[in-house]
Amino acid sequence: MAIEHPPGHGEHRWPAVVALLIALGLYLALPSTFLPGMRYGVAAVGLVLLVPLIAVNPVRMRRQTTWTRRLSVSQALLLAAANQVALVTLLATLVDPPADSGPGLLLAAAQVWLTNVIAFALVLWELDRGGPVTRFTPLRADLPPADLRFAQDEDHDAIEEVAAASSRESGWRPRFGDYLYSSLSNSMAFSASDSIPLSGRAKALMGLQAFSGFVLLALVIARAVALFG
Repeated sequence: MAIEHPPGHGEHRWPAVVALLIALGLYLALPSTFLPGMRYGVAAVGLVLLVPLIAVNPVRMRRQTTWTRRLSVSQALLLAAANQVALVTLLATLVDPPADSGPGLLLAAAQVWLTNVIAFALVLWELDRGGPVTRFTPLRADLPPADLRFAQDEDHDAIEEVAAASSRESGWRPRFGDYLYSSLSNSMAFSASDSIPLSGRAKALMGLQAFSGFVLLALVIARAVALFG
């Protein structure tokens, strides 16, 4: 099914593109011992998939077809899955680290953690309420069920100055920055603090992200204590 909005309507594409490029760069910059063939392959596929997606929506997310939807979701899931593999590799290395690898492993942990934040933000951005194109459909009645509930979705009964920015009063729709902040807060607090997962897939994704971040932080702290203690 094809969707197309009028010119000027829709979310800007480039915040998500910049975030994706940063994540791919961080992923490529991991130590050479971290699955080099897989890392270069994932980065190459991610960049190749980006070309037709930008061609279809170069500035604003206005057009969507079945194949562009599949490409965009696959791109986000590929990055998230590949980074989970890097995370497992990192955890195994932290448990039994090579000699004199302390500072490099701590830097790699920061790279994996930040890539995880961006990757899960991209996945949630692609999945919630049908994705970035569908979310800006003119009628809310046409939106698929929400995967996440944001504060703006329930502020309509607050005091006037707060209710004015609510989804019901202003027509607010979540953009990439909202999903990036939710992903960041979930990675830092290990729980949903900014948005509440509603669907099973959103709960699974945010649960996996929180769990992996917790395990990574615990091992990094233990390694840092051993290194600097």
